[in-house]
Amino acid sequence: MVTLIVLLAVGAFILVLMARTIRIVPQARAGVIERFGRYQRTLSPGLALVVPFVDRLRPLLDLREQVVSFPPQPVITEDNLVVNIDTVIYFQVTDAKAATYEIANYIQAIEQLTVTTLRNVIGGIALEKTLTSRDHINTQLRGVLDDATGKWGIRVNRVELKAIDPPASIQESMEKQMRADREKRATVLNAEGVKQAQILEAEGAKQSAILRAEGDRQSQIVRAEGQAKAIETVFGAIHAGDADPKLLAYQYLQMLPQIAQGDSNKVWMIPTEFSHALARFQAEFTSPDTNGKAPVPTVVNEQQR
Repeated sequence: MVTLIVLLAVGAFILVLMARTIRIVPQARAGVIERFGRYQRTLSPGLALVVPFVDRLRPLLDLREQVVSFPPQPVITEDNLVVNIDTVIYFQVTDAKAATYEIANYIQAIEQLTVTTLRNVIGGIALEKTLTSRDHINTQLRGVLDDATGKWGIRVNRVELKAIDPPASIQESMEKQMRADREKRATVLNAEGVKQAQILEAEGAKQSAILRAEGDRQSQIVRAEGQAKAIETVFGAIHAGDADPKLLAYQYLQMLPQIAQGDSNKVWMIPTEFSHALARFQAEFTSPDTNGKAPVPTVVNEQQR
């Protein structure tokens, strides 16, 4: 019975000894080994052996990139306005030894350093520029934080401003200004549209007038060419047919009513050739022996006038 108890005790001691000797470090973790209270080495991921009851393994550190969101902090801008800024920090532990021994609580240290740096940066910028220069502020914050946390074995990868909340009165004034700017842009765009429409309408009227004038010109040219062609054809036909004086007198007589057309034609002149044509026409169609002959019309020609 005593032997069994001794064997069980020895077996338990061996198990405890193995448990304290064999350590397994997960991936993306790091462990710091202290021997008699002093730093001895840093365990990398995988299987590791330590001296039991002599070496002590401190809590493992996470080497992955971590995200910390800090509560909104009141910050005073250059124009003495208080804004609440919500910040997010992306950082990563790069040196397990420095993160263990150089700083007691690096999360709290990063938070306080972020608040201090943010107040220094925002304190030199006006509110309007603060709202429109987030990238510039992020770059400045990251540079200051990365320099300060480098000795802690921490690298700050990125700093983001989630929200910048100005006072309620300032927000109302900004909304009014934005509304006025939108109305101004709408008015300008409307006026520009009316201007463009008038310009296009004027251009269209101009092109229409030009095309109409061109059409009238072409029509007059064609009409004149047609009249010239007709006159040429008639003149050629007359010369080709060798018209006698009676036919010419008859044609002159047909042109007489056209000369007298119009309400304003009170007095009109007759060419000498037209008077001679009438005389020939009378001589041809009036018999000298007829007692009831029609009176010969008296025509004032250019020579008698």
